[in-house]
Amino acid sequence: MIKNLLIRSASNIKPFECVQLSYLTTARASKAVSKPRLYAEVNAQMPKSYSDYHEYEYKLGNSDDYEITGKLGRGKYSEVFEGFNVLNGDRVVIKMLKPVKPEKIKRELKILETLKGGPNIVTLQDVVRPIGQKMSPTYVLEYLENHDFRWLYPRLSDLEVRYYMFEILKALDYAHSKGIMHRDIKPQNVMINSFTKRLKLIDWGLAEFYHVGQAYNVRVASRCFKGPELLVDDEYYDYSLDVWSLGAMFAGIIFKKEPFFKGESNEDQLVKILDVLGTDKLQNYLIKYKLKLSSRYRGLIHERKEVPWSSFVNRENSHLANPEAIDLLSKMLVFDKADRILPKEAMGHTYFDPVRQKTASELFIEKK
Repeated sequence: MIKNLLIRSASNIKPFECVQLSYLTTARASKAVSKPRLYAEVNAQMPKSYSDYHEYEYKLGNSDDYEITGKLGRGKYSEVFEGFNVLNGDRVVIKMLKPVKPEKIKRELKILETLKGGPNIVTLQDVVRPIGQKMSPTYVLEYLENHDFRWLYPRLSDLEVRYYMFEILKALDYAHSKGIMHRDIKPQNVMINSFTKRLKLIDWGLAEFYHVGQAYNVRVASRCFKGPELLVDDEYYDYSLDVWSLGAMFAGIIFKKEPFFKGESNEDQLVKILDVLGTDKLQNYLIKYKLKLSSRYRGLIHERKEVPWSSFVNRENSHLANPEAIDLLSKMLVFDKADRILPKEAMGHTYFDPVRQKTASELFIEKK
């Protein structure tokens, strides 16, 4: 027998009755599946080889063509170095993978090949034999000048925020049009050179081809940017996951609160979201998609009312958190994945009127 949702009122000890037992008793075997308004059938309309990376074959270049000059950082799955191509002197980024499954490597390389040449998407230049003691192949990527977001974001003007957001949406719309979800949008994966206004979306290691009705791993995205669908174990998500993550980034920038949703665990992350969006939206979501809230939330979730976005506006951020920005944000940070604005739709929002159809030179560089 399935218990009621584990939501209690903070001011009233009585259970907050969200879903009746009988509704969920037979629902687990037939979760409701939605599909995005745009690009839902991209992969279905292409040959199987387009999205089937399991049979993908990639060629290995010569690691002697590259030399490492310094370390840039490390992540869960890789170590990243600065280097150069000894044949032409070009600076490059050398990404050495830690031991990972061959299928994961094939998926990332197939996706990078598919997206090559797309707007604001990092370019894979070569794949070479393992360097040193590494067992996995090494990626050679274009070198990107980047200003750390912790330094950059607090200094952004209203026009710069609009411009960079538009450029990220441009990259996401292209990826989605190719049938690909990024699944790890966060500040660390958006490279910005504030001098040239050049932006690139990097790290496609968690990206995946989207197919309607396919269940996906919910252990993707970084905690503070996880969509609520991941936190309630909804495996049938889609491109709109990237919109939530970008919306969380956007909120952090315009409200000058980075990160905006800062949970100490995945469970606390959902609580932080509910503190803003309210528990009614959680209730509606679980009913619509026939989901059961995990027992790990027992005692953590209490009834909450929705908080208006305007309540986060103050003297320090009002120049960024203007009415147009708030309206766009309210369409991105929507609990129900099916109701979120998608990148192509967002690019037509009035918030982007000052930057739409304009280049960085027209907006910034020539004015300096």
